[in-house]
Amino acid sequence: MSIQTEDAPLPAWTGVQRPQRADARRNFDALLSAGRDAFAEHGPGASLEDIARRAGVGIGTLYRNFPTRDALIEAVYVAEVEKLVAAADDVAGLEPWSAIEQWVQHFIGFIGTKKALITSLNRETDALISCRGAMYNAGAPLLVRAQDAGIVRDDVSIEDVIRLISGVAGVAYADEAQRARVTGLALDGLRTR
Repeated sequence: MSIQTEDAPLPAWTGVQRPQRADARRNFDALLSAGRDAFAEHGPGASLEDIARRAGVGIGTLYRNFPTRDALIEAVYVAEVEKLVAAADDVAGLEPWSAIEQWVQHFIGFIGTKKALITSLNRETDALISCRGAMYNAGAPLLVRAQDAGIVRDDVSIEDVIRLISGVAGVAYADEAQRARVTGLALDGLRTR
């Protein structure tokens, strides 16, 4: 998985091509942004007409870029995973515990707003498999660095961390303070004793 930049194409396995013309790219990006927001608010059944309206384009433009609802959901998911991968690079220079802790916070934000996308993509598509691998590859060096520093338990894998944090992020909380406390408890469980 390559990091998505403004001018980079989406990975070929998404089945979606990012347009070359500047105006078409703006529409494409607006549709991804509107889709992300609509799916976060209303789940995978969000109105495609509403997404087009939010993006400031017609429904025909939406279908020219994303021929199916699943194509749009998948493209939004891929773009969000690429942000999570970039976040791992952003924190890589921090001290080992801060790096893993901050990346986990990014991951919690990702999961907390992407439950609808994950539910919709709860199958073994090429996109989901590739995204999962990208998340593991992004977080693993941070985990290994913290383990090498003796801060994180040696018996923990990146798969363990992602499953733990996914579970913590996937439940409802009374407020953000409770979410922060529970996340802190989960992170403490990673520390060496």
